[in-house]
Amino acid sequence: MEVTTLSFDNLHHHGQLFANMFRARHRTFIQNAKWDLPQANGMEFDQYDTPASRWVAVHKHGEVLAGVRLTPTTHKCGIYSYMIRDAQLGLLDTIPMNLLNFQAPVDPYVWESSRVFVSDAVPAAERLRVQMQLIHEMVVSARTLGATMLLGIIPEHSPRLARRVGLDCVPVGPVMDTGGMRSVCVSISMATKLH
Repeated sequence: MEVTTLSFDNLHHHGQLFANMFRARHRTFIQNAKWDLPQANGMEFDQYDTPASRWVAVHKHGEVLAGVRLTPTTHKCGIYSYMIRDAQLGLLDTIPMNLLNFQAPVDPYVWESSRVFVSDAVPAAERLRVQMQLIHEMVVSARTLGATMLLGIIPEHSPRLARRVGLDCVPVGPVMDTGGMRSVCVSISMATKLH
């Protein structure tokens, strides 16, 4: 099992891994969760998949087992910035505007974590190991990018799991319904060490 952080600068070194990440997102979010998201050629993508983002992929023999996208809160592409801020500004009709207890930051030290998934093809006995590798590489990548905090939307009960594995993850908004699941906006401090 390998973990790779992809960017537009290095994706040419990783063969089909970048495309396979979007295919895995398609299976996870469109086929399995039935979310109405942009898609083409069996790949899911949206307006936040830009050269400013990074994608962490846990993979084995080219198959993407888990992934997450990291986006700087300072980036803009047309009218869009990052998912949490755009939802708060009323630009996204699928995420409530009151998802965050404070004004969404625009800060070079704060990045957004989004499109987090673990493939349903990962056996139950390996899920925790895959999640740990994903979290570890996400933290390493975020720190390398200069982030001191991540913001993200995760399933309601995930903050407890995150704290169990040493991630300083704190709910910063109300529990909400996002795409048929109960989720919460969280802040994740990059200052703590993982187990």
